[in-house]
Amino acid sequence: MALTWVSMTTDYGLRDGFVAACHGVIARLAPAVRVIDVTHEVPPQDVRHGAMALAQTVPFLPEAVHVAVVDPGVGTARLGVVVVTDGGVLVGPDNGLLLPAAHALGGVRAAYELAEPSLRLPVTSATFHGRDVFAPAAAHLALAVLPSAFGNAVETLVELPEPFVAAFPGKLVSEVLTVDHFGNVQLAATPADLELSGLTGAVSVHSERVAVTTAVGRTFADVPAGASVLYTDSAGRLAVAINGGSAAAVLGLGPAQECTITSSPTAT
Repeated sequence: MALTWVSMTTDYGLRDGFVAACHGVIARLAPAVRVIDVTHEVPPQDVRHGAMALAQTVPFLPEAVHVAVVDPGVGTARLGVVVVTDGGVLVGPDNGLLLPAAHALGGVRAAYELAEPSLRLPVTSATFHGRDVFAPAAAHLALAVLPSAFGNAVETLVELPEPFVAAFPGKLVSEVLTVDHFGNVQLAATPADLELSGLTGAVSVHSERVAVTTAVGRTFADVPAGASVLYTDSAGRLAVAINGGSAAAVLGLGPAQECTITSSPTAT
């Protein structure tokens, strides 16, 4: 079945012509297909951030071919793959980037190596598979080329390590998943983890350099301007925000670092 939409998620940025080249390849091969840009501002080579951005977005997109390219291993023995799910098809490197989105779309039904030379550009760069391999694959898939036409079945896909979360009575330790444009710090922990720790009301959020008294709330305006709030974000994860400011800057936190939440000394 032909698809109308292709989505793109990359760490290419918008300074150079990389994104336009990928759009152009898709447009030349499948001119009726429309492209949705999820983001091209994934921090360079941050596979987990790209995986989370895609997984948290695909449930709200139309059925599509989803191209994701955050690919520090480009040109090496890592595979390029097409992953088939109940809710769409994913294309990109087999480095853990695609699996969270595949799970968000109902789970992996099949996966195939992107090996067929006729379904990529005639000349393939060692360092720009987004243009030469993944964009052509997306266009051909949108035109109803079968995923199995691309190559051999792949039985096992690379998975990212599970992010660290540990809940104890009165203490919750969590890896930071992402930091968004506003400086909100998304944790791997969920509200269920917070409930296990028994923490409510005023808590203390610790990074390596500072501890900040924080209210457990529902939205940013639950605290005064400049104050911090621990809330459940739109992806169902715990997150720390500063009303009108950047929690990442105040706490000095970034992806893959650990954040600790304990009872606040000022709690009553």
